Amino acid sequence: MLTAFVKSWPRLWATDRASKHRRYSCPHLAKPLSFAAALTGDLQKSMSLADVMRTPIVAGNWKMNGSIASVDALIQGLVSSEDLECELLVCPPTVFLSQVRDRLIAKKRGSVIVLGAQDVSQHEAGAHTGEVSADMLSECGCRYTLIGHSERRQFHAESDINVAAKVERSLTAGIRPIVCVGETLEERQNGYTLSVVERQLDAVGEMISAEDWGRFDVAYEPVWAIGNGESASPEQAQEVHEALRSALQKNGDQNGTTRILYGGSVNQDNADALFEMADIDGALVGGASLVAESFLSIAASAAVRSTRSRAG
Repeated sequence: MLTAFVKSWPRLWATDRASKHRRYSCPHLAKPLSFAAALTGDLQKSMSLADVMRTPIVAGNWKMNGSIASVDALIQGLVSSEDLECELLVCPPTVFLSQVRDRLIAKKRGSVIVLGAQDVSQHEAGAHTGEVSADMLSECGCRYTLIGHSERRQFHAESDINVAAKVERSLTAGIRPIVCVGETLEERQNGYTLSVVERQLDAVGEMISAEDWGRFDVAYEPVWAIGNGESASPEQAQEVHEALRSALQKNGDQNGTTRILYGGSVNQDNADALFEMADIDGALVGGASLVAESFLSIAASAAVRSTRSRAG
């Protein structure tokens, strides 16, 4: 049970500023663990390791939106929120990464709201005009990056192989990828949904090592439900998430710790129902992430899921 957790120990050191005591923490955990708890696996008795490691995550993909002034206003709205039992991630355009990082640090919220990128180069460095490397993103404070978003696949001709190479490069740089998978309307209508997402995931598996399973998250985003206000039903999303969970476990995520986010017109109105599903561990939010109140409302729904898991 503790294999995945123990492997991550070198990255789990954290210091409690108030008590000055060394504790173990993890970006997936809602609360830090004491040394004894980390060592013995004495987590909350009502939860399995998968429950703990799958603390919900709500990621905001700002896409190509924003200005210096609007980013400041959005961050101000986000940092004024109360702490929630879920992980908050914002992915602004690359030119605003340093601005967002600095504002979060200034407001002392850098450990509560995490910074991520919308894309990353598959190349380490060199003559790749317009590209941004994983090491550059890391220096800007990014802990996550989206990879393989449907808009990148559709409008920038990113193949499964390109996506897999980006995942491998990000893992090497210590950035946690969120790998986006999903089918088009035509593929769904022809009954190819599960084969498409499994093919996209298999391509990543062919590029990474066995130890890398569990070091990335997955976002299921049906292409036909992005940006048009039409979301997949909770049951449709759960069917795909369950299949992805099975595929992940067969490949190496034996403890079921990889989080699977749903992305596709997630908003305040449908978030509660989506988070009722057993295998929906978070949300990749587009337009609603540009309004602090809407984004935080979705995060609050995710936090309810976290509380429910702890109670159950």
